[in-house]
Parts: sequence; structure tokens; C-alpha cells
Amino acid sequence: MFALFEEAGKFQAGRILSEAESSAQIELDSGKRVKVKAANVLLKFEKPAPAELVAQGRAQAEEIELDLAWEFAPEDEFGFADLARVYFSDNATLVQQAGTLFRLFDAPHYFRRSGKGRFRKAPADILQQALVAIEKKKQLQLQIDAWASALAAGECPEPVREQLYKILFRPDKNAPEYKAVVDAARATQTAPLALLQNAGAIDSPYQFHWRRFLFDNFPRGTGFPALDAPQISDELPVAAVAAFSIDDSSTTEIDDALSVQGLGTGTVVLGIHIAAPGLAIAPGSPVDGVGRARLSTVYMPGYKLTMLPDAVVQHYTLQAGRDCPAVSLYATLDEATLEIRATETKLERVPIVANLRHDQLDALVTEDWLTQTSADDSPALQAVPKSHATLAFLHRLARHLKAAREVVRGKPENFNRPDYNFRLVGNGDAEPTGNETVQISTRQRGAPLDLIVAEAMILANSTWGQWLAEHGLPGIYRSQASLAPGVKVRMGTKALPHAGIGVKSYAWSTSPLRRYTDLVNQWQIIACARHGKTAALAAPFKPKDAELFSIISAFDAAYAAYNGYQAGIERFWTLKYLEQHGITELEATLFKDNLVRADTLPLVLPVLGAQGLPRGARLRVKLGEIDAITLDIHGTVLERLDVADAPEAGAEEDDDDTVAGPIAIAVDMALTAEDSEAAQPEKATP
Repeated sequence: MFALFEEAGKFQAGRILSEAESSAQIELDSGKRVKVKAANVLLKFEKPAPAELVAQGRAQAEEIELDLAWEFAPEDEFGFADLARVYFSDNATLVQQAGTLFRLFDAPHYFRRSGKGRFRKAPADILQQALVAIEKKKQLQLQIDAWASALAAGECPEPVREQLYKILFRPDKNAPEYKAVVDAARATQTAPLALLQNAGAIDSPYQFHWRRFLFDNFPRGTGFPALDAPQISDELPVAAVAAFSIDDSSTTEIDDALSVQGLGTGTVVLGIHIAAPGLAIAPGSPVDGVGRARLSTVYMPGYKLTMLPDAVVQHYTLQAGRDCPAVSLYATLDEATLEIRATETKLERVPIVANLRHDQLDALVTEDWLTQTSADDSPALQAVPKSHATLAFLHRLARHLKAAREVVRGKPENFNRPDYNFRLVGNGDAEPTGNETVQISTRQRGAPLDLIVAEAMILANSTWGQWLAEHGLPGIYRSQASLAPGVKVRMGTKALPHAGIGVKSYAWSTSPLRRYTDLVNQWQIIACARHGKTAALAAPFKPKDAELFSIISAFDAAYAAYNGYQAGIERFWTLKYLEQHGITELEATLFKDNLVRADTLPLVLPVLGAQGLPRGARLRVKLGEIDAITLDIHGTVLERLDVADAPEAGAEEDDDDTVAGPIAIAVDMALTAEDSEAAQPEKATP
């Protein structure tokens, strides 16, 4: 005796070995023996063989018309054998009964299951809705198949093109566009990115990186809502100084300026003046909402996305020819020893006499010029009173401050490698297209004007960080416990030492137009300046304020994403530079495993043939094929350029190289040196 039974939604048949009142032992064709509940046994038969019955029943099921079966079915609950006798005849065969069972079971939209082998037909309206949905699904599958075929043939359907970045980086796995790409990738045995690239879905490598960045970070676009810059209501005194800023020519958000008083008197007052949007922009205001959403200006070659609308920026920027609202830190120094005797913070309007541009003045303001005792003032600096004496003093002070920090730090800061400046020819201020001619120039780190600004900003950030702590106010601090390998810079609300810079505490406060953390800290500093010891009552953020931790978390994520994009897109333009100049070989220095750093370009790449060579070995490298989508390039060592037994030239460098965050699907993206915060604490590459 054989039996057909249902187990876990599947129909099986086999020989009955034994039966009890509630169960049966059944042996399948495979030889496996199973215990089956009596209620699950739906048919018992002598012949045909179990496998034949199942096969014949499946074939019979295909011939049953569901619409007709639904019409014939009773209104009440019924068994499959009952419907078989109605549909076929009163003497429905075993195969017909099995076929009816299979057909009913596989059509839940027509017949609802009411138990083992028992069914109830679906109401007419529900059935109609189900049939419409099934037809829609069928048509959708046909569409998916058509899209997949087109992709496999090297053509990209427009709906797939429109969903490109979502498919690749944040897919909805139920979306038909995604399913089409998956089906085509499987059929062609091609990775999805390569498949879409071959199908022409990617207009250009540059647009791919740019649109991916916008998709991840600016899904609603980069435009600003219509906003007016809030007016500063404070009656601010005008400072008796002549302040000047030092920035790159492309800088529009001028946050900081310097002034010097008392040269030649023995006591000098250094003024560090920071633009003061915090005097007008209130926490929770519409402008604050925009700043908090972006958290930082995004820099890239030839373009930038500002944190605040340009009209707002221009209202508070330290523009030459205006008395600009500022939060000023005054440090009183001994002119001979450069000892800081006192500091004072003021809220005031500061006359800005000049916006100096270091890219226009680096050739003039050199260490030789600054160390001359009787150099004349330069016409290029005529707006700055006693320009040579002022800059010479600032440079001497900067070197003194740097040396003092290095004593605390425990070792000198390393500025061996240059900074690279990118310039795109042909785009003006417009968004780049990726076809511009790229120019890459070098600028040695620690140039005099850079050093002057960097040390002044470190002084302000560390002084104000301590000042907040002394007033019992939290701020947003950057700290580093030690210079030991693996100890990273962290952000928090407590004034902790920053070993990498060599200061007791460090709170970003000098770029409130470009970084949201600085604006937050400026609000706290303003509270201290206005209220002194009672500042904790008036400050917008109190100790252990959860809002501060939320800001830190959001800023960390956004800043990492922005810096990752900047590093990646600079790598793109570096690879573009290689193509535009037909560079197939270059000189490089081995610095880690099989990685080399180009000697004259901001490029790190893996090479073959470097096994066994010491760190610091100088090599001539033949470049391989460039992949502008993955930003990948490999090389092969052609020859060693230095003496084989020479000492390891790079041994004194810090291991501060980090992998830039991937812009596309890439393995070797960009290994770039992490800029020392002391070198350029404020300025990202414009």
C-alpha cells in the first residue's frame, strides 16, 4: 500500500510500512523512512508507483482550468476529491484527484486552504484583485527581462540609468531596476559596476564620483533656501587696530585676521580676530538649521560647497575696507622674550585694512626677507602698517610658539612633504565637468605666511579651549592622548590634552563660517565674554548637554565623508593629469610594503617588483592602465635610482598615511598623508 501525504508544504509519496491510529511509517523512494501524522495522509493507493502518481498528477494539474474549477467549486468548504468528482466525473481517477489537489494547492489566489486537503474558494472581488496583481507582476517580470537583455547587450534603459547610484550604493532589492541589473550581471558573469559602465550608464568618470557624493550627502540638492543674514544687534565698540587676513585667492569665507600693536615699545599686543556670526545667528534659527545640516564647507579642486549661503557669508566675512564684527583674542607679549603675559577676549568691530593672498605673496614674504633687519616695506603690502616689521615679528612669534609646542609634543613636527595645489583651467567658478585641464603645483609646508596663520590659530583655539573650561562651560574639543601608533584624534566635550599639537586643550573656534563646531564654540565663548563667571547660566549648551554629543557625532560623520571625497577627487584629477601630460613613467619612493609615493605628484600606488627593497628606496616606476571609475592605477618597478646600500631615506617620516574613503567601488583608492593639524589647522585645500 502506498500513500500520498503533505509535509511542510510539499507533497511526497511512498510505501506504508506500518500504521497506527494517529500516524504511519512511510518509506520514500530514496529509502528514507519518515513518520507522518495520519491527518497528513491524503490518498492511499495500490498503484501506480508513488513517483509515477506524483508525475502524472502534476501533468494532470496543468490541464485543469482554474476559472472553470472556481466556477464549479462549492461555496462552502470542500475537499480536493469532491471537486475532482465535480470537475471530471463522479468516477474521478486517482491521478485526477491528485492533479486536482496539486492544482488547488498551487493557486491560493483562487482557493484558500482550510486544512489538509481542504479548501474554500476565494470571494469574487478578492479573486479579481489577486488576478490583477498577478498580471501586473507578470508584466513587471517581462519588463525586468527586457531591461536585463538590453544591459547584457550593452544598452542601458533609461529607468536603470536614473536609478544608477541607488542600484550601486543603496539598493532596494525589490526594485525592478535592481533586479534587472542583477539578472544581467549573472547572465554575463560581469560585476554590476562593469556591466553598467559597458552599457553606457555612466556619462563620465568625474560625474560618477560627483553624483555619487551628492547622492550620499546631498540627496535634496546643493541649493540653499532663501535666507536673510540676521543682523547683529549689539552695540560693539570699534577696535583701535588695523587688522589683515591671510588666505588663498579663492577663499571667500574669511574667518580670521591678525593685528599687531606696540612694536618697538617692549610690549606687543597680538590681536587674533575671528568673524562673529555667532553674535547674530541664534541656535535653532533657520540659518543655524542650514549650518547644522551641512556642518562644514566641502572643498575640492576648482569648486566648493559652502556651509552657509554666500549672502550670509558675505555679511559676516572679514572683508577689507569694513569694520567687521569679531570675537577678538588679545595676547600681551614681552617683545624680547615673546612670553605671553596676559590674554583678553573682546566682542567688537575690527577695521580690516587688507585681505592678503599668500599665493600672490609667497615669493615676496620669504624667510630671507623676514629676517632682514632693515628691509623696506613692500608696495604689495602697503595697506598693512609697518608691513615688514609686523610680519617679521609675527614670523618670529610663530617660530617661538611652534618650538614651545614641540617641546611638549616631544618631537618636531614633520613638514618634509609639500602641499599640492590643484587648479582647473576653463571652469571659472562653475561646477567642473571633468574635462578641464588640470594644473598641479607644489607649495612647501610651513611656508612663512602659513606658519604665521597656523600658530596664531592654534594659540586662539588652545587659549579659548582652556578659557571655556575655567568658566565651567563645555565645548567641542579635539584631543589626542599620546603620539603612540594607533592613538587617534578624538572629539569630545572636555578640555583634554592634544599630544599631536602639544597643547593642554584644543577647541576649534576660528572658522565659524566654515565649520559648525567652531560656530558652536563661538556661542560658548561669547557667553563667557558677556557674562564672565555666570556664563554657565546664559550659555546655549550646558555641561553634559546631549545636544553637543549629537553635534559631535554628526560632524564626525560628515567631516569624514567630505574629506574622503576631497581626497578621492584629488586623486581623480591627479590621474587626469597623468593622462593629459602623457606620463607613463615617474620617480617614486617606497614607503610601505609594496606602496610607493610619487616624488612630484600627490599619488600613492601599489607596484610590482618592490619585494625586498628597503623603505625609502627611490625607484623609477612604469605606470599601468588608469581606471578613472575605481581610481585605480598600478605600477611596475623599472629600476632603483639610489645606491643599493644607502640608508632608508624615509625612515624619519611619521607613519601618518591613511586610506582615503572610497568614492567608487575601489580597492586601492588614495593613500594620502594626513595633514598635521598644527600645519594647517583651519584651511582645507580651496
